[in-house]
This record gives sequence, C-alpha cells and structure tokens, in this order.
Amino acid sequence: MTIKETEPAIGDKVASTGPARPPDADLVRRALDAVESGTTDMADDVLRISLAYYRSPELAARERSEILFRTPLALVPTARVVEPNDFVVRNVLGLSVLVSRGDDGVARAFLNYCRHRGAQPAAGSGSARRHACPYHSWTYDSAGRLVGIPGREGFTGIDPADHGLVELPSEERHGFCWVVLTAGATFDLSAHLGPLDAELATWDYANYGYLTERVFESKVNWKSALEAFGESYHFPYVHGTSVIGQNTVANTSVHDAFGMHHRLGFPFNWITGVREKPESQWVASENMGLIYWVFPNLVLANSPVGVEIIDILPGEDAGSCVVSHGWMGRTPPAEMTDDLLATYEGVYEQVHYAIREEDFTMLPSCGEGIQKGAHDHMVVGRNEIGVQHTIRTLCHRLGIDPGWTDESP
Repeated sequence: MTIKETEPAIGDKVASTGPARPPDADLVRRALDAVESGTTDMADDVLRISLAYYRSPELAARERSEILFRTPLALVPTARVVEPNDFVVRNVLGLSVLVSRGDDGVARAFLNYCRHRGAQPAAGSGSARRHACPYHSWTYDSAGRLVGIPGREGFTGIDPADHGLVELPSEERHGFCWVVLTAGATFDLSAHLGPLDAELATWDYANYGYLTERVFESKVNWKSALEAFGESYHFPYVHGTSVIGQNTVANTSVHDAFGMHHRLGFPFNWITGVREKPESQWVASENMGLIYWVFPNLVLANSPVGVEIIDILPGEDAGSCVVSHGWMGRTPPAEMTDDLLATYEGVYEQVHYAIREEDFTMLPSCGEGIQKGAHDHMVVGRNEIGVQHTIRTLCHRLGIDPGWTDESP
C-alpha cells in the first residue's frame, strides 16, 4: 500500500488537533541544520557487535531474569482502562497479566491465575466487576480480591482475604500502567525513567484517545527488531514508497540520550518551511518524527497527530520476538468525531503497513543472517547513533562488552 498522490500527507491533515507540546526551537534548529548541511548526529566510532549478542541462549535467559522481569514495563495505556472495572489481559513473556481498574479508581496489575487450581479468571478486555475462573468459578473483583468460592464448606480454614490474585508491582504514570513482572520486586519508576520522566510528562499521553493495537510474531531477535527504530539509514530502501519514506529525510536525525533511554528526531521533508516563521513558532512535533526508546523494550513514535506504541519482547527463543503495535490519537475521546476517527484509522493503517509489511518483512532475513552467519561480528555505523546507544545500554546492564561471545570469560 502506498499513499495516493491525492491524499494529503500526515503533516497536512490535523496537525493542530489536540494538545500540543511547547515550541522547541533548539531541537528544530538542530534538525534543520542537519538537513540543510546534509549530515546527521554521529557516534564517535563504528561499533562492532558480536553475533552471540543476538543468538546466545544463555544471554537470552539473562535478559529475561535480570532485565525484563525486573524492570518497569509500560504494559497498558491508561486510555484502555479509563473507568472503574475496565480491564485488559496481556500475555507477556509467557505470563498472563491482568491490568484492572478497581472500584476505587486505582489501576492494578495481577498474575491472571486462580488461587484454587491455576486457570485464568479474566480474558480479553472490556469492563467487568467480577472475573470468574472457568474451572470452578472462584470469583475475583476488579481489585483482585477473592469474593466468591462455590461450595465454600469444602474449604475450611481458607481466608478469602489471603487468596486474592497475586498482585504485581505497578504504577500509573504518563498515560501508561507500568508493571514489574516479578511479585514483590522493588519498584521505583522515577529511578527507572530518570531524566526521561519530565520529558514524557510534556506529551500528556493520559489524555490521548486509544485507537487499536495488533500483535504479531517475527523470526528475528527482539534486540535486532528494536534497532530498526534507532536509525533512518534504511528508510529509502525499506520504506521508499510508503508514508515513512515519503515524509522523512533519510539518514538524518538528531539524537539525545536520557540516561538509559533516548530520543531521536527524524526531520520531515517540510521542515525547511519553518524558515518562513518566527522561531517562537518552531514546534518540534510538527516538523519531525520524535521517537523515544524507553529502556528496555518500548518505542514511542510521535507524529503530528498521534503516537505509535511499539512494544517488542522476546519470543520463545533467541531468534524470535513478539511485536505489539498500538496507536493513540492526540484528540481526547470526548472530542472525537467520526471524521477524525476515520482519519486516525487511515493513519494507523499506513504506519502499520510500514512496520508489518516493510520492516518485519525484511527483518526475518536479518534474523536468519544472525543465526546462520559465519562472520564473528557485525558493524553499526556512526550514523546509526540510536542503535549504538541501545546496544551499549543493554550491554552495560548485562555487564558485557559488545564483543562478548559465548566463549568470553
């Protein structure tokens, strides 16, 4: 699918819709200078990365136990659980996780397993005051409390107050429910987000309108898949005829690290038009795609009209991943019109096509090359500065060098 010539570009559609970030003249100026000088932000040197970084089962197991099961993950947008009793069930790294807003208005996360015999009480998403286990109908309320035991006389000495769903550490912030997948684990979202905390607050995602998500699997390592969102070097070759290739300046970006996380600004083709405006009107979000990598697995791709939520996690082995691609619009649900909803749906179809049919049609060939390649390392260019930052950050957390191999001491 390509954009028809008669169809306006994303930036021409509803750029003024919804809450806008403050003008960021410095960021726009940096991107404009890069476009006009034909350059991009660069890393200090080329990075050589061992193939074992992507294909080692040992390292894959460590990533799960030391990072993914210990780090706050933005599992569910607030916009999906707005009202009391709203809920969403997600399968995350082999766990069934229930995110539910209780009658008290608090969103919580639980392991979605009955305390009787382990079946899953909740399924799908929607609104429900009660979730009944399909095996023996033990019933839990929207705050995870056990409120019903059929044949109660058979469970002498069982206190329902001690047998609610197992709660996971969680917190609601910046329009997402953040969850640590290990019960009882330490949870400090402020420490995790660090300097990115204030930056995410400026977007006001909590007031965005949720549209949809699609989930699919791909035969490529999850880290390799994440790296596709850390550079625009591939845009003309992978996205040449679709919305990404048509609207952005290839191999050009500005990069800023926020501790473990980073932001990339990919200039839109029309950015040079800001020269006709006073700098007070240079709004970054209208002149570039602002892409955040939130350690370890989340990409937030902001356009003038909304945000893509790209959640990438390991699959069953080191050579596969699971991708959740969602989208939220900048217009609050109460202000949504049918025409605007149709526009949002059209935008999502375009960007989903670019990800599913372009990125993830190409990426499995990278996965095969990683798994079967006889070369001992790959190279990441200086122009792929976001990719380098992602690799170095994950390696640092794992206590390994990018050149680590299975035989490393």
